[in-house]
Amino acid sequence: MWEKIKQQINKISLLRSLRVRIFLLLLVMGMIPGYITRYTLLQNYEERAVNVKISEVSNQFKIIANHLLTYNYLQDPSSEVINAELNQISNLYDGRVLIINKNFKVIKDTYEIGEGKTIISEEVVKCFKGENTTYYDDQYGYIEMAIPIMDTVTGTVEGESPQIKGVLLSSISTDTIALTISILQRKAFVLQMVMTIMIIVMSLAISQFLILPFHKVTKAIKEVKEGFTDEAISIPDYEETEHIVDAFNDVLRRMRILDKSRQEFVSNVSHELKTPLTSMKVLADSLIMQQEVPNELYQEFMTDIAQEIDRENKIINDLLTLVKVDKTDGELNVDSVDINALLELLMKRLRPIARQQNIEVILESNRMVQANVDEVKMTLAFSNLVENAIKYNKKNGWVRVMLDADHQYFIVVIEDSGIGIPEESMERIYERFYRVDKSHSREIGGSGLGLAITRNIILMHRGTIQVSSVENEGTTFVVKIPLIYSK
Repeated sequence: MWEKIKQQINKISLLRSLRVRIFLLLLVMGMIPGYITRYTLLQNYEERAVNVKISEVSNQFKIIANHLLTYNYLQDPSSEVINAELNQISNLYDGRVLIINKNFKVIKDTYEIGEGKTIISEEVVKCFKGENTTYYDDQYGYIEMAIPIMDTVTGTVEGESPQIKGVLLSSISTDTIALTISILQRKAFVLQMVMTIMIIVMSLAISQFLILPFHKVTKAIKEVKEGFTDEAISIPDYEETEHIVDAFNDVLRRMRILDKSRQEFVSNVSHELKTPLTSMKVLADSLIMQQEVPNELYQEFMTDIAQEIDRENKIINDLLTLVKVDKTDGELNVDSVDINALLELLMKRLRPIARQQNIEVILESNRMVQANVDEVKMTLAFSNLVENAIKYNKKNGWVRVMLDADHQYFIVVIEDSGIGIPEESMERIYERFYRVDKSHSREIGGSGLGLAITRNIILMHRGTIQVSSVENEGTTFVVKIPLIYSK
């Protein structure tokens, strides 16, 4: 039983092979026309051979019909000339010939078994009405013909139709046609077998040749996987392989960027966590090494140590927040939230920070917006954006927050008059610990994780975030979030 199951699995796996499918397609496309051609040619030959035979026999019988009238055979069937001629025709075509008079009686039968009998059949009746009838039986191999014996000399007075004196009924064998067809079939079969073998060989060769570029793609990907090459692969044989390779190279490029980002992240985490500890260590050692430290110096050092602890705590909290929102299956406590009230509360909390630098913070709401979001996470995301707009602004500058919505999304635009972002840094602003201006960032604080956290929160809500900036003029973030959250 297991063997049968394995065989079925192997068959299914085999049919999934592109090479096997191409081979089968070429095989079918090569063999079907051959079979159709073979069948059509044999059918056409048989049809033509039967028509030629009918035409030939019909002409012979018309001549005999005239002889029958000439020798008055229908009244006196004892003519040896006519009988010899009828027997000769019968032997020549391996068939049977019957002469029927106008009383439907058989006056001559070359088989000598029906003479004196009456025959009233559809074919005979039609013949007495002037119609020739022909019937070909391919199953039993004979042609049946009924030809009227017409007197064309008498009966033409005053426009009368020729008189039908009798019927010549015959059954002609088609064994010679069948024999020829049999010979042709054998030859066609042999030829077709040769062609089939050639088609199989050619199909195997062509299918192997057609999938060769895909083997190259597989080999190149394995080499990249095993680390033999770090270069982008190129297989331009087909448009399809080129698309596959381009997609793979794009994935490879992104993986390298992610790997580089991971290494930078680890390095930055180590540096960011180590720096406050180093500062605290230096301050603590300075206090330990000094005797009778003045209270003012002691107070100053302890204040610095407390600030470094706060900074360390901020980095750790941001890292924990990033870990939570960085999960692909991160949970959202989605509820219906008044976005206008959320932004107004946020502005109220951040305006005191803005006043310290004499920065004006403006909220413009074009309509009332109610959306399904995680209120805590969404507040954190907008808070990071507005806080950055304040921190990286100029004195006496401004920050404008605009809220609008359509039937599917609500849009929040955070625009500032700040220092802007250099064009070469635009693609990296969402990287963890990345800072455009490290010296300025140190002065204003922050962990360098805010935008990474913001972007992940927006993506969790199935939203988008876009940025445009002009250095020394300002920056604009556009956030677009669905009104109704769907997983």
